[in-house]
Amino acid sequence: MSEEKNPTMVRKRLLLLVTPSTYRAEAFCAAAEKLDVEVVRGLDLPPELAAQWGVPLAVSFADPDEATQAIVAYAKDHPLDAIIAVDDSATLVAAQVGAALGLAHNPPEAAEAARDKGIMRRLMDEAGVPCPVFRHFSLADDPDKIAQYVEYPCVVKPLRLSGSRGVIRADDPAEFTQAFNRLKRILLGDGYQPKSTNILVEDFIPGVEVALEGLLTNGVMRTLTIFDKPDPLDGPFFEETIYTTPSRLPEATQRAISETAAAAASSIGLRDGPVHAELRVNDRGPWMLEIAGRSIGGLCSTILEFGAGMSLEELILRNALRMETPSADLATQAAGVMMIPIPKRGMLHAVSGVKEAQATPHVEGVEISVKPHTEIVPLPEGASYLGFIFAHTETPAEAEATLRAAHAHLRFDIRPVLPILR
Repeated sequence: MSEEKNPTMVRKRLLLLVTPSTYRAEAFCAAAEKLDVEVVRGLDLPPELAAQWGVPLAVSFADPDEATQAIVAYAKDHPLDAIIAVDDSATLVAAQVGAALGLAHNPPEAAEAARDKGIMRRLMDEAGVPCPVFRHFSLADDPDKIAQYVEYPCVVKPLRLSGSRGVIRADDPAEFTQAFNRLKRILLGDGYQPKSTNILVEDFIPGVEVALEGLLTNGVMRTLTIFDKPDPLDGPFFEETIYTTPSRLPEATQRAISETAAAAASSIGLRDGPVHAELRVNDRGPWMLEIAGRSIGGLCSTILEFGAGMSLEELILRNALRMETPSADLATQAAGVMMIPIPKRGMLHAVSGVKEAQATPHVEGVEISVKPHTEIVPLPEGASYLGFIFAHTETPAEAEATLRAAHAHLRFDIRPVLPILR
């Protein structure tokens, strides 16, 4: 059935679960407008602030059960045809609402596993999916004692933080104790309690890192694209910078990556909607690091184009609404995106060289997302970037070179934060 506009047809209605700070709502809204789909935004806010923010539906993602009840009640008068969680924080709510309303959804247990690295690791390991050897420890444990019997190099990581926040490599017992205590400070600062909070310690997997975008329909995954990450991610922190596509890895390796990601999705129970997977590849093949039940974050999807000009967000909407998808083939032109790293902590006063960066051949945009006079924090305490650079070229190698050349023009005036402002 065609989705062309027809005045006699009732428009489909989509619930988009977003946070006030998300980068990605507009891309989904633009895709919905193209498909003549009505969008209702479910905003992560205390319900009493809905009128103040001018939104019909405000729910707290931190309370999935209450949020589910509110959305189901809303749907009685405003029937929903699909629900999409833009960020990790809303995936469990989307799964519970989907189950309650009979919409395409992931099982709530799978949504929870995709957010909790400890559950994810256990289920992958039980299913035989290649992943690092891992162990759980409590924040209340003595790191000096643990340091004597873990294997090195290892990676210390939180169970739930995103964007590589709090993820630290340690090569010996002294570094392990430092990493443990640093992660502990981060988690305590976020309100976690030592006795009730676990962390993950896992073997460091050497090799090149890739990201995979996929789309699940009734448990069957289609690989949409594989991104190469040309900058080495060997620690001690794991700040991502450049993504290029299509992948330059051999076709057989790419097939193995897709198969491993599909097995990982199946192992934790994901069945419907977008997936974003992170893997390492070495001479023993692909290894799963993480898989999320949502699409790629930030503005990275801007560079992707499928079939006859379809965005990633349009593909996700078509899948959720069970609309016909003419083609999910990635456009032949190579593309790349740079997530502009934060070089040091401080107050961002100004950014110069943006016009020169934009004038770099094949650059299609430079987006500085941090406003002046904002305090910025790099990894492992921080979890954001200064902005994005986008490029389309003939080859992935050219895309990588273009992004590096554009980034070289940028200058960041970062000054110390006055103690009175902290």
